[in-house]
Amino acid sequence: MGRMLPALFPSDMVDNRGNSTRGIGRESSGAVSSRLGCSVGVVATRRQIRRVVAAPDKYKGSVSAREVAEAIGHACWELGIECTEVPMADGGDGLLDVLGGPNRSTVVTGPLGDTVEAPWRLSRGTAVIEMARASGLELVGGAAGNDPLNATTTGTGELIDHALDAGASRIIVGLGGSATTDGGFGAIRAISAVARLKRVELLVACDVTTTFTDAAAVFGPQKGASPAQIEMLTRRLERLVQMFADDFDTDVASVPGGGAAGGLGGALAALGGTLLPGFELVADELDLYDHLEHADLVVTGEGRLDATSFVGKVVGGVTSIADEYGVPTVAVVGSIDPAFDPAHQDLDVVSLTERFGEEASFAEPKRCIETAVGEFIAAHR
Repeated sequence: MGRMLPALFPSDMVDNRGNSTRGIGRESSGAVSSRLGCSVGVVATRRQIRRVVAAPDKYKGSVSAREVAEAIGHACWELGIECTEVPMADGGDGLLDVLGGPNRSTVVTGPLGDTVEAPWRLSRGTAVIEMARASGLELVGGAAGNDPLNATTTGTGELIDHALDAGASRIIVGLGGSATTDGGFGAIRAISAVARLKRVELLVACDVTTTFTDAAAVFGPQKGASPAQIEMLTRRLERLVQMFADDFDTDVASVPGGGAAGGLGGALAALGGTLLPGFELVADELDLYDHLEHADLVVTGEGRLDATSFVGKVVGGVTSIADEYGVPTVAVVGSIDPAFDPAHQDLDVVSLTERFGEEASFAEPKRCIETAVGEFIAAHR
């Protein structure tokens, strides 16, 4: 991975300064596992720990990435260790929070036509939009409350239009968590003059490579679509391929990630947007590469670790970059999928449910994270 973009909100970083030179090394996998609920992927040489980077994802439905990073930072502060907090996201929900948080709110058309108040951000000419805040599945109560055939991305297009009206010269749109499979048609209709997008940099963050016409088959079931509805949605997407070719001279069917958010990825690509892996975009925006270059340990994490954690997600992405810099990594996670064996990955893993039990992990996740990080560092001094 290389740097693609300049830092967007460097002032959002938090440093906890300390003077300790406490060391850290790795014990045998059996010793660590029995005491910390930890699976060990590698054994590294002992090293002095002066600088830690906290780069976690959110624990979905429990704590935000920023809250997780703060808990890690506090554990380091208690040990007198410097910690730089860099809460992360993979381009879906959580993107807005890690890139500075919302500072604007606009009433737009929700996924099923009702109005919703969608937060977004505009700072120094850059707008950050999470499509899930305007067109998300959670807004309709999940798959059971959705109308897959009529769900629309109109609200997302309205947010983009508002960002253009407000003078944004750069727009980042995070895809993920959508209720929609409209091929982005609603969003395009909502942008008053799509030609204006040619004058701005439009970056689209996504964490899938699904193609445009496969969107219904791949994502339709999780949005409540029946097999018959999936067939109808697929035919509609196939018709939209021709429309985009005629109107925008773009073959959206060939765009990797064009099927993200039910085809919104392809629609934004047709309007001149650049689709990027969400994790890499966020890592560049927050200067993660530079922070890891000077780190002695990186702590990442997420709610549940499984095989998908290493396919475009935060834990896998952070581990890969840290490995490039020769920095050891520990992932503090809520739980580990029993079907997944993390031993082959190049990191240590601490499971909160194994260490503290399920009830405590869900009731007091921040306390558990802080304690787990402190114990891990202490065990490896």
